[in-house]
Amino acid sequence: MSIKILIADEHKIFREGLSTLIEKEMDMEVVGEAGNGREAIKLAQELSPDIILMDITMPELNGIEATRKIISKYPGIKVIALSFHSDRRFVLGMIDAGACGYLLKECAFEELVRAIHTVIRNKTYLSPGISDILVEEYVNKSKKEKHPVFSKLTSREREILQLIAEGKGTKEIARELYISVKTVETHRRNIKGKLGTKSIAEMTKYAIREGITSLDL
Repeated sequence: MSIKILIADEHKIFREGLSTLIEKEMDMEVVGEAGNGREAIKLAQELSPDIILMDITMPELNGIEATRKIISKYPGIKVIALSFHSDRRFVLGMIDAGACGYLLKECAFEELVRAIHTVIRNKTYLSPGISDILVEEYVNKSKKEKHPVFSKLTSREREILQLIAEGKGTKEIARELYISVKTVETHRRNIKGKLGTKSIAEMTKYAIREGITSLDL
């Protein structure tokens, strides 16, 4: 039986190129592609993939939050982060969210195949440089300092903060998340209070600094 794979990455050309390579593998098939985190969640429910190859910096909902939601709802799905980022924030964020693997996009395709085969056997696969980050984290025992953004904000607040930072207005956010305008405004006030920010510009800077969104989007 083929390993069913969902590719979640904002760049269509990257998804198509990776899909072409994966389809050449005898025991793998690409069942779908997602251009953002919210679409990845929707397709995870509809397609029930075995593995999701997840980018981190995606519009509307980043890969960390998407992974957290997917693993919470569908624990049988395995997520492998495939990113340009080797920054400690992103690595720890994805592992905390439940990812079983983390590779850099600069890796050879053979390594990705190896990672998929490893993860499908209920094991973890990390690129050498990534595993060094986790070892350092363990040695330093700095878990309380890992992700101040995760300790300050709830999952919904992080989701709304990303949309605010991407220029979405209150009504647009309400429509997208199927919640009331009043609820969005309440979350916005709570976010400002927790972060000590006074403007959208300050909130945006915080979101970029903590890896919730990216200037590259």
